[in-house]
Amino acid sequence: MRFWPAAGAPRIAVIGFGYVGSCLGVTLAGAGFDVVGVDRDRDLVADLAAGRCRVPEPGLAEALAGLAGGPLLAFTTDYDAVRAVDVVVVTVGTPVDDGGALETAQLEEVCGELAPRLRPGQLVLLKSTVAPGVTRGLVKPLLEGSGLVQGEDFGLAYCPERLAEGNALAQLVTLPVVVGGCDPASADAADLFWRTALGVEVRRVPDADVAEVVKLASNWWIDVNVAMANELARFCALYGVDVLEVISAANSLPKGTGRVNVLLPSVGVGGSCLTKDPWMVWRAARDRGADLRTVRTAREVNDAMPDYAAGLIGDELAKLGKDVGSATVAVLGAAFKSDTGDLRHTPVLGVVRALRATGATVRLFDPLADPDAMRRVFGVEPERELADAVVGADCVAVLAGHRAFADLPPEWLAGLVSLPCLVFDGRAYYSREYIERLRRNGFGYRGIGR
Repeated sequence: MRFWPAAGAPRIAVIGFGYVGSCLGVTLAGAGFDVVGVDRDRDLVADLAAGRCRVPEPGLAEALAGLAGGPLLAFTTDYDAVRAVDVVVVTVGTPVDDGGALETAQLEEVCGELAPRLRPGQLVLLKSTVAPGVTRGLVKPLLEGSGLVQGEDFGLAYCPERLAEGNALAQLVTLPVVVGGCDPASADAADLFWRTALGVEVRRVPDADVAEVVKLASNWWIDVNVAMANELARFCALYGVDVLEVISAANSLPKGTGRVNVLLPSVGVGGSCLTKDPWMVWRAARDRGADLRTVRTAREVNDAMPDYAAGLIGDELAKLGKDVGSATVAVLGAAFKSDTGDLRHTPVLGVVRALRATGATVRLFDPLADPDAMRRVFGVEPERELADAVVGADCVAVLAGHRAFADLPPEWLAGLVSLPCLVFDGRAYYSREYIERLRRNGFGYRGIGR
């Protein structure tokens, strides 16, 4: 059975309009497809229908506003909308509990809503991150639960989300999509859909279980690699060696089918994926009697970085003759990642808390983050302008390397801060030339491993 018409463009429902669903749904509608976004959050649906975007992804708000009120993109809380579509893409959240176990409540709720509404010939694609076997062992039986359709009547495939925040809209139409079907016909349909809808290469894997592990392996690797970079930075600091010089040279070595690829150190790891997906791997392995030590070690290393960064700031201020307990620290960048405004699990919060615990006064400025969200997460009133944040500061801590902070004129800063002033580089990776400019203007400098 072909699970959506060969003739004509497929009609699409995107279930869950959070980060992934918003980026995907808007991109598909922008490409000319008829898309309906289904979400249980009535306030979110109202915002989306009015063209208001909550997701701080570059270019997304403008794209959504351009589609709002038009014929290609609609929003609803009513699952009856899926009766009229050909393809259903599920992108709901899949958190983990304190023990690392996948919490499937949202996914089960969605399946319960879809089951009595599915009709023969529809294709269901799951993009939410899940443990191995969930698509085949949980989602498929739940979708069959109403008895209206059986597995052979609808297609089901797992297609992991692989986007990097800050570049998601471009990656959606360039990155290969991994497809693992629950059966060959489902894989064929999913393959055809992504090639048709996004014009991208498709990487077929044998089944949904393999595709589920592909997503987990990717984020596991990133977390371990960043942990190695962070420990390398701490090692380099012991010997006065610049970690960026080490990484640049080390990454020139051919290895396997590519090169050594050490990522960059920072004040910590945040976001919704890297902070939970490795634990999902760890728990799934533990449930089968195995202890994956690299997961625990990498998580411990990366979770310790905010306290380490705050300690470095205190140590460097002391070298300048200043007590961190009476210092004013201007934190530039509150987001977990450079060039986004996303505050989910941001490690900057840990740095701010550690600094406050010493008695330091912390000011916060992020031109990309929503001020209301910053108030909720940090419990302080963010500064409206960069100058307001740095005036009289004893330390300027760049904790998200936004482009706006890439070349702050040291001469301008010197006229505002309290000299001698520390510039702490938590993620900007300033050049040697820029660091020398800072020092010529009365600043101290310290970075992670620099």
